[in-house]
Amino acid sequence: MSASLPPIRSVASRRQVGVASERPWVRRLLTTIALAFVAMFLLVPLLLVFAEAFAKGPAAYFAAIIDDEALSAIRLTLLIAAIVVPLNFAFGVCAAWLLARYDFFGKSVLLALIDLPFSVSPVIAGLIFVLLFGAQGWFGPFLGDHGVSIIFAVPGIVLATAFVTFSLVAREVLAVMQAQGSAEEEAAFILGASGWQIFWHVSLPKIRWGVLYGVILCNARAMGEFGAVSVVSGHVRGQTNTMPLEVEILYNEYRFVGAFAVASLLTLLAVATLIFKKLVERAVSRQRRGAPAAGHALPFALPAQPTGGR
Repeated sequence: MSASLPPIRSVASRRQVGVASERPWVRRLLTTIALAFVAMFLLVPLLLVFAEAFAKGPAAYFAAIIDDEALSAIRLTLLIAAIVVPLNFAFGVCAAWLLARYDFFGKSVLLALIDLPFSVSPVIAGLIFVLLFGAQGWFGPFLGDHGVSIIFAVPGIVLATAFVTFSLVAREVLAVMQAQGSAEEEAAFILGASGWQIFWHVSLPKIRWGVLYGVILCNARAMGEFGAVSVVSGHVRGQTNTMPLEVEILYNEYRFVGAFAVASLLTLLAVATLIFKKLVERAVSRQRRGAPAAGHALPFALPAQPTGGR
């Protein structure tokens, strides 16, 4: 007489049983701790920013927003983001393509250099550009003789912001390309597609969500960067102050309504970025759940193959 074996349960069912068997008071305690942490370190500071911004009424709030120096800081912040994000998009896609698809001498060095902004302080990054392009730097005298200003000018802010953000797009796209592999590109190449056709019609649609995710992170970091920009900007009012620098100056001058009004704009940009990021994540999840198991037709016309007759 053979002993009966216990029923085999799937991994998902075992996980569900483990979660359901947890004691209720433990779940409630952990949930309370998590919600209290989020409320204390996220929601309360956000509410305080808007409360201080509107402390003297909507009229004072909007007057601080439309101040000439505040508008100049807003325009400069948007300009820096409009320059840096496309540059990092182009670099990130090219670098990710190179690292994911090819093996070459110095590949590990390039990968380490891409990770450099994660390990270097933004203040140190700003000092590097000052040592390179400042008046007493390596290239400063040459640039000064030709009337080119980089430090304490917009080009220096662009360089500093690009340095601290250039790894974001590259890292996101590289992870996506490594996870998806190159089988579809190889199939398209065998079928006669050119390099540009493979990139535009096969590779780019596959990585579009990774690109968009990296661009969102890059844009958020570019608008909120403080350390590197503070070193290279010179804090010239109306010319080289971005929104984070304007917040610092207004707060140090005890103009709290103006400081928190500009900070509220940065907060709204951060919240909009998080919402957009969440929408992208949901779109990626829906795409993965609805992905067909079978292959799909190539979205470009292949060159005609010669046919031989007898």
